[in-house]
Amino acid sequence: MTDSGEPEEGRKPGLVQRRKQKIAEEIARNRRGEYTVPTWVLALILGVFLAAWIALIVFS
Repeated sequence: MTDSGEPEEGRKPGLVQRRKQKIAEEIARNRRGEYTVPTWVLALILGVFLAAWIALIVFS
């Protein structure tokens, strides 16, 4: 491995290096405005909306 943190020629990057690269790429995308809402957040919002709607029907 070189001093700059890059893997030597012919070696695959390790788990830590791949994870760091993935995080750096995600930060770069977010800075460019290419961020998206995670699917679990959308599912949570839908679940809350449906629960409130059902509660409104049941208790009214």
